[in-house]
Amino acid sequence: MLETSRISAIADELFAADRDRTTVPLLTARNPGMVVEDAYAVQSEWAKRRQEAGARLVGHKIGLTSKVMQVATGITEPDYGVILDDMVYDSGSVIEYDRFSNVRIEVELAFVLGEALEGPHTTIFDVLRATEYVVPALEVLNSHIELEGRTIVDTISDNAAMGAMVLGGRPVAVDEVDLRWVGALLSRNETIEESGVAGAVLGHPAMGVAWLANKLAQHGRSLAAGEIILAGSFTRPMWVERGDTVHADYHDLGSIQCRFI
Repeated sequence: MLETSRISAIADELFAADRDRTTVPLLTARNPGMVVEDAYAVQSEWAKRRQEAGARLVGHKIGLTSKVMQVATGITEPDYGVILDDMVYDSGSVIEYDRFSNVRIEVELAFVLGEALEGPHTTIFDVLRATEYVVPALEVLNSHIELEGRTIVDTISDNAAMGAMVLGGRPVAVDEVDLRWVGALLSRNETIEESGVAGAVLGHPAMGVAWLANKLAQHGRSLAAGEIILAGSFTRPMWVERGDTVHADYHDLGSIQCRFI
């Protein structure tokens, strides 16, 4: 484990990178022996600085929920980050491209909690009971750490690469549709780039939310009523450039669109 002073210094570095829209060299290359628990400690300190600067916690994101991504990164479980109020956009938004160091888009479902969830024994059934509704969402990935050679430790430290999210489409109750079979077509400038179904997220997207509640319990934390939980992507990340229009068609659940300028 890193010393507290070093964790604080890394959090300061990432806070500055977020403010200045820059990237920093790999943390793991500069901090030999840095482990996942160090990374979550850095993330927590970074989030604390953002909230002290005026941001408000509104939810959490879950990443690395698909088997292919876990194999690619050499880990056996997902990761998580926080969602702050200034990260949330509505469908139809025009988003400032320069707000980010790099932009990739993922297709997800967001669970909005009507009741709190507290681990360590949360199940998928607890998640379904606690969820007020589920709504389509896009995650905007953004890295403040150089992309080449990143490890899971780098990514977790960097708030699990959470840049922003776009909410849209039609909210549904958890028993209104089979959430495993919610599908989407992801387009960039009217060309379909990716597609998938939500069952690719751990077999059922609510499984990721249960995992998150139990993981947070290890850190003495829980999920509050009203939180938005991004349950994990069921497509590969799609790169976006300045001027691109992004559209995700969720069929019966409607669509999301945004543009980067």
